[in-house]
Amino acid sequence: MIEPVTKAAVSLLAVAAALSATPAMAQQTGAGDVVSEIIVTAQRREEASRDVPISVTTLGQDQLATANVRQLSDTAKLTPGLRFDSQGPAVQPTIRGVGTAITTSGGGPNVGIYVDGFFQANTYMSDFDLLNVSSIQVLKGPQGTLFGRNTTGGAIIVTTAEPSTDTGMQARVSYGRFHSLKAQAYATYGISDRVALDIEGLYRRGDGFITDLGNDDDKVGEYENWSLRVGLKAELTDDVSVLLRWVHAETDDPTTQLVNAYIDKSGEAGFFDKVSAAGRAIYGTSSSQGLALVSYGTPASAYATRPGEVLLNKPLSFRTNSDALQGTITADLGFADLTSYTQYRKDLSPYYGDLDATAIPIFNIYVGVDDETWSQEFLLNSKPGGRLQWTAGLNYFQIRDTWTIGAAFGGAPFSPFGGSSTKTTSYAAFLDATYEVNDRFFVTLGGRYSHDVVGDANFTANFTTPLTGYTGPNGENVPFTGNAGDRIAVNTLKNDSFTPRVVLRYKPSEESSAYASFTRGYKAGILNVGGYSQQPVKPEKINAFEVGYKFDNRTLQVDLAGFYYDYKNLQVSSYQDGAAQIRNAASSEIYGLEAQLRYAVSRDFNINGGVAWTHARYKSFPNAPFYGYCDPAVTDFTNPMNCAYSGTQSAGGIVQASTDASGYKMQRAPEFTGNIGASYGLDAGGGRLLLSGNLYYTSSFYFDPEQQFRQKGYEVLSLRAQWTDAGDRLTIAAFGDNVTNRRYRTQVLFNTLGTGSVWNSPVTYGVEVGVKFR
Repeated sequence: MIEPVTKAAVSLLAVAAALSATPAMAQQTGAGDVVSEIIVTAQRREEASRDVPISVTTLGQDQLATANVRQLSDTAKLTPGLRFDSQGPAVQPTIRGVGTAITTSGGGPNVGIYVDGFFQANTYMSDFDLLNVSSIQVLKGPQGTLFGRNTTGGAIIVTTAEPSTDTGMQARVSYGRFHSLKAQAYATYGISDRVALDIEGLYRRGDGFITDLGNDDDKVGEYENWSLRVGLKAELTDDVSVLLRWVHAETDDPTTQLVNAYIDKSGEAGFFDKVSAAGRAIYGTSSSQGLALVSYGTPASAYATRPGEVLLNKPLSFRTNSDALQGTITADLGFADLTSYTQYRKDLSPYYGDLDATAIPIFNIYVGVDDETWSQEFLLNSKPGGRLQWTAGLNYFQIRDTWTIGAAFGGAPFSPFGGSSTKTTSYAAFLDATYEVNDRFFVTLGGRYSHDVVGDANFTANFTTPLTGYTGPNGENVPFTGNAGDRIAVNTLKNDSFTPRVVLRYKPSEESSAYASFTRGYKAGILNVGGYSQQPVKPEKINAFEVGYKFDNRTLQVDLAGFYYDYKNLQVSSYQDGAAQIRNAASSEIYGLEAQLRYAVSRDFNINGGVAWTHARYKSFPNAPFYGYCDPAVTDFTNPMNCAYSGTQSAGGIVQASTDASGYKMQRAPEFTGNIGASYGLDAGGGRLLLSGNLYYTSSFYFDPEQQFRQKGYEVLSLRAQWTDAGDRLTIAAFGDNVTNRRYRTQVLFNTLGTGSVWNSPVTYGVEVGVKFR
């Protein structure tokens, strides 16, 4: 059931339900009422979007600006079916209900993020500031053939500007509520007629919107981020070019660690559901409705619950330091075009957090994530124009993912609490070809073979590791009589997969296209090196069927799609005493409908909108993790409800039991999402005034697979007024985000120490000034 929203939201969403949102790569209107054709690279080559048999939402520069999109996660409010959620500071996008909540060494994402062709593997670095972006494409559905193992749910492709020999510069500065300041500048310079250099810098800071009730510190959420990017492009010959880039970025933003206690307003969390009648008598209640889901009996003065307030133990922080070296070589071989992508990345992303969500010093954690990535891909594309169009490639990817864990108990200093390390290596070869049977009918066949190895894996024993033994990678009992801090090797895990693709496409006219497709997605198996059991987790597999219709005459653009997913061996996480437990949910079923639209009503007036309906359910998940208060009447130490298993080791503590989640809604999978946006331009003051807005809505969803922690539906409204002088040199804008001031949880952190909420920002507003020189 869709929750009520404001009258304005209802009316706008009613329009969105009939229309939808696929924005153009170039949104400006040209002569008459015609807008630029949408070009995408969803099939690893440039094509008109209406001819690509994949559901794609394409966001151009102008729509990103008018919707106040600043970070990658902001694209969710323009893309039906897409969510950006987090598990702590790990950012985990979900598309059509397919995503991940896993945080462990070697875990990896389900939605691949690619910037200028380079895959970003570290989920702690997935939400970044956008640097001079040309377009963003959101590919929906598994992309296992063309993009590989990290794209079970889809892929997000970010394309930025390349150095140009046409010298120019632009800069923007904005200032807004909570003393937020953002400054960004870009310059490109032609060293010669074949060599160009560009440089871009970005700086962003603010006080944040959160207050620490312990000392009335309203700057506890203070943040400061900056990044620098340098590029050099050389046309070595008429047929060969080289682009070299160095990117450095640093962030210091504790927002994701500023949790407060989750209140079970409806009683839906059911923290007493598995407590016996005798245990409930001891507690004196049988329902958790209205309770803060921390240790039972914790005084209300020891925690905060309202949005924008926290009461925690410090330190609380999240910092990142990233360097990337990238080389792209393109060559015209005559019969085909070759592109080589070479990347080295070094990412550091340590954080401190308070896992019990109270001011009582129970458990604070430190996680130091250190990633080193190497990748190499060769991509070969046929020349356009022939009846047979094909793409072939070879891919090599390696990441060393090392986690160092520390913990502080009862206010004591931090001490080692284990750690883990994995080296994941992937090799892949793929071929995708489309044959034009006649001028109306096209057939696409593709396949990718992948070989994935998790080797050189180990974990460090902490005090929770049983001294009598632990479960090995093959389920065996491995004797262990060592000490906390000892390093334990884990066996190598290997997976092989083949991910095919079959598409039939028919063109009723030059402006339209209909298609039916089958694709397979694959997420490699992982080792739970950071948890209580080192058993391997099986690979995820998804078979996806989709039918769609696209129309684009450069005035009206419409995309319609229906899909069905058969999803098996889902990798899901639960958390006990700060350690991850990862298991496979047996199977899920997902199906739904989507619609997207862009319409140039006139030269001055543009509308875009979109709607997605997604039905996502666990078909079989008999042993899903379930959180609740321990049972003080249970004396059997083999019973997981025994209070000895709780985070506090006493009555009132939280334990992890199990429940049958078969038939439950999948986590982070709202049934309905939609948006509608509009822009209207008029001549004013010797320049051009553009008024724009975007309204996003999502229905309710659950943060967990056992349907305990629910977020009600909400809407987010963004508005912008922008004036540009006649020479397109000066821009002045006023903007507002979350104008209706809706407050909602952006994540719920649940474990056996307490349940915490992280909230969105309240209404923000500000002004921006931009200049351009050519």
